[in-house]
This record gives sequence, structure tokens and C-alpha cells, in this order.
Amino acid sequence: MMVVKVGGKVLEENLEGVLDSVARHHRRGMLLIHGGGSVVSRYSERMGVKPRFVVSPSGVRSRYTGPEELEVFTMVMAGKLNKEIVAGLQRRGVNAVGLTGADGKAFVAERKSRILVIDERGRKRVIPGGYTGKIRWVNEGLLRSLVDQGYTPVLAPLALGMRGELLNVDADQLAYNVATSLGAEVLLLLSDVPGVMVNGKILGRLSLHEAESLALKLGPGMNRKLLMAARAVRSGVGRCIIGSGLSPDPLGEALNGSGTVVEP
Repeated sequence: MMVVKVGGKVLEENLEGVLDSVARHHRRGMLLIHGGGSVVSRYSERMGVKPRFVVSPSGVRSRYTGPEELEVFTMVMAGKLNKEIVAGLQRRGVNAVGLTGADGKAFVAERKSRILVIDERGRKRVIPGGYTGKIRWVNEGLLRSLVDQGYTPVLAPLALGMRGELLNVDADQLAYNVATSLGAEVLLLLSDVPGVMVNGKILGRLSLHEAESLALKLGPGMNRKLLMAARAVRSGVGRCIIGSGLSPDPLGEALNGSGTVVEP
């Protein structure tokens, strides 16, 4: 089984290429998880809701989701993006089914009451957590049953909260949780860069220790991806590949050695 996460920038620039690639490789048994933060930001601005972002003490940048932001996030992630992907896969003969965490309790998250951020002065500050959450449980039985029946689940990063509310969750973390819960052979993280780069060079292979150490030194975005990759492999996933989603066949290229591979 393979879990594939595709970032929002990739979907904007190469949606058709990604869908063609998924159609070519989905017989392996696959779950597709999509981001889309850049698309959410664009629609937020159109609707007069200014996107807000926060940075954690570890340097991870994430969207702050208040009530208005959650409405736009739900509209774009669970509606426009998710259904465009599902419809595109159906046109290619892939029997996809789009899900959020609220559908069949596919994945449940705990709402963050407070989060620690670095403010504009570089100081640590605690603020209300908004409508963001951390994944606590994945409905392994539901997802495995869908795959076994020939469906390709397409998951939007919108979780069901402990009290039944909808919560924005990080798509990379969702991919990690799904891959580890299902014991995936491969976790593939596709972004708009060709892999983990240091001094202008792509790192082809990293051990667990190398990946965990390097994640602390990278900038926002890639540091999260590399950390999730290392955690997934440490939790039993066969291997994790961080690669480009911008080629004509991104899944095929990654599976054939492109990008950065984290292995035990």
C-alpha cells in the first residue's frame, strides 16, 4: 500500500500531471492526501478574509484558523479542491472517493486550546489555538476497507474534532498518521522542489538519524516534511520519498529513484 501527499502548489501547477500519474500507479493500492494552502489563501483574499500565519519556536510556519478562516478552508479543501481531484481521477478510470475526517470518522483530531508562537518581535507568546487540531486517531478499518474494495480514497486535511467540530490539520502530519496506521510500504511526499536540498544539491538517501538531525536545520516547510518522513519510517513505514510533483509522472519518477529517500 502507498500513501501519497500532494502539496497545494503542485496541484496549482501540475494537477493534470499528478492525476495522470496517480491513474498510472493506483493499482498498487493507494490513498491520496492533498494540501492546498495557497488555494485557500487566494480564495480567502477574494472573500475579504486576510490569511494569517504563525511560526512555532521550532520554525514551523502554519496557517492560523479562526472561525472565518475555517469557513473558507472547509469550502476550498472539502469542496473545490477535493471534488476536482476526485472528478479528475474518475475521468481517468480511477474509482476515487473524497473524504474529510467527518466522513465515517475517517480521522479524528484534538483541538488545540492554545499554541506557542514567535511574535513579530521574536518573542515567545501563547495565543488561542483557533480551529486547528492534532490527529489522534485514524479509522484504519474504513480506509483499508475502501482500498481493498478497489477505491482510491482522496483525503482533505479537515479533521473531525473530539466534540464534532471541524478542524484544520497539517496535511503532512495527516499523511504520516495515515501511513503509519495502515503500515504503508511507501509514503510519498510531493512538493514543488525536487527533494531535500543542501548547498544546492539534492540529497538522494538519508538514514533515520541523518533525517532527524537535518530536519532541525532546514527552513519552514521542508523541516516539517523531513521530520514526518523520519517519524513515519521509525514507526514502521517501509520508506518515505520526498520528491517533485511537477514532472509528467511524479509518482513514477519518485518510485524509480528521484528525490530524497528516507529508509531505516
